[in-house]
Amino acid sequence: MSDNAMTAKGLVNGLLKSSRAFVLGTALIAGSMTMLSTSQAQAEKILRIGNDGEPQSMDPHFISTIQTSRISDDMSLGLLTYGPDGQPVPGAAESWTVSEDGMTYTFKIRDHNWSDGTPVTAQDFIAGWERLLDPALGAEYASLLYIIEGAEEVNTGKDGAKLAAKAIDDHTLEVKLTAPAPYFLAQLTHQTAFAIPRHVVEKYGKDWVKPENIVVNGAYKLVEWVPNVHTKLVKNEEFYDAANVPIDEVIYYTYEDRTAMQNRFRAEELDVARDIASEQISWLRDNLADSLRIAPYAGIYYYAVRSDKEKFQDPNVRKALSLAINREAITDAVLKTGELPAYSFVPPGTGNYTEPAYVSWKDLSYGDKVAEAKKLMEAAGYTAENPLKFTLRYNTSENHKRIAIAVQNMWKQIGVDAELFNTEGKIHYADLKVGDFEVARAGWIADYNDAQNFLFLGEERTGPLNYAAFDNPRYNELMLAAENEGDLKKRAELMHSAEAIMMEAQPYIPIYYYVSKQLVSPKIKGWIDNAPDRHLTRWLDIAE
Repeated sequence: MSDNAMTAKGLVNGLLKSSRAFVLGTALIAGSMTMLSTSQAQAEKILRIGNDGEPQSMDPHFISTIQTSRISDDMSLGLLTYGPDGQPVPGAAESWTVSEDGMTYTFKIRDHNWSDGTPVTAQDFIAGWERLLDPALGAEYASLLYIIEGAEEVNTGKDGAKLAAKAIDDHTLEVKLTAPAPYFLAQLTHQTAFAIPRHVVEKYGKDWVKPENIVVNGAYKLVEWVPNVHTKLVKNEEFYDAANVPIDEVIYYTYEDRTAMQNRFRAEELDVARDIASEQISWLRDNLADSLRIAPYAGIYYYAVRSDKEKFQDPNVRKALSLAINREAITDAVLKTGELPAYSFVPPGTGNYTEPAYVSWKDLSYGDKVAEAKKLMEAAGYTAENPLKFTLRYNTSENHKRIAIAVQNMWKQIGVDAELFNTEGKIHYADLKVGDFEVARAGWIADYNDAQNFLFLGEERTGPLNYAAFDNPRYNELMLAAENEGDLKKRAELMHSAEAIMMEAQPYIPIYYYVSKQLVSPKIKGWIDNAPDRHLTRWLDIAE
């Protein structure tokens, strides 16, 4: 029993001597309890987020979906992190210097702790990178660190390979690159570059991310993960800036059904819904205009065609499939939320790039595109009487389903019989990474604002994230040359030539450039729409 409760009880006993005193005492107690209850309510701020997919893992080395990285970003602090506007700001590194040749970075690690009170050191970052690159781990995102000298050699198991990262002391980290990289600092916001708590990983192995074991250096720590239900985080009191983190707890509820998520939002059971059902956009604009947020988003929605399968080895068949898709009908009639038809893999306006390498037939009328597609299919031996048959896969979402049905009908006119197959997102992407599909829906959101972050998906060395198994020697050569090119203009030209090869071969069929679409309660403060669509909970607040 608290001290407050004991005082209230004594007060009652003293005031029972008269009815007037009794009434007064009762009023005092009620007022005291109300004040206590109000104080507790004000102290506890809980953010409820509808997340449009099940988390893959709490281990940053096994994360590749945006739905999972939202949670990871709340728990882990990279050398740089996302600011309130989605742009990179100092994180675990309070400052840094860059050599004149742009190839050596020296970071000053701020004085901060893991959530168990253990100091975070420069060696923790090196340990994280070495673990990610260890071939035995099989981390699908490992190639993202290949810009660090020695990283590719370590990841491919070459004898004597060593990562060019050195802890000068506990608070000083030196990193050498293979070539100047304008995107390197932004890349350090990504989960592949996070530190790991060595003392915990060594003790628990792969179980280090269980709620009872995990320690983190970000603003929030994991306390509960109920698969397909919710993930609960609470404020990390060891976080270096905890005093300026207003929200005490954040719960990510898993909703692949966008309509169900919207209904929870309308019932005020969610504060944020991270996607919407596009077919309801008119109603949302009329009834939830103060909550609806639609903004440009650095991403591409596409279909991956498994190019190593016999029926798709002919690039003209892949080209025909792409020609027959009426992108304008999908964006204007199916989605109706501002998406733009895509005729390149790199979205326009992407950093450190030129105008994208659009497909050569971009400006043909849709009728001419279909006519050309029919010719290509007939040349490959496919007609309405002898259709090309395959399965088109998509992960659970009303929008994905509606697009797949529309594309299925568009393909019928060129002699294609596509069977639709749906699975939940976690299973869908697991199958894509092992090549267990023919044609499948996919999407890519930029990890950092650079064309390389889109085009690396076509490189043979990218591994599981190269869903299409695209392996074009000239493409690989151009992308490697771009990686080692210090002149930004020449680098952009090399990547543009690589994209032109990809767009001619069409292992990936671009459909539309994304916009972010979500519902955010007006009581949520600090939410700034931004192209990366990053909204770390530490920057948000809930109005009283």
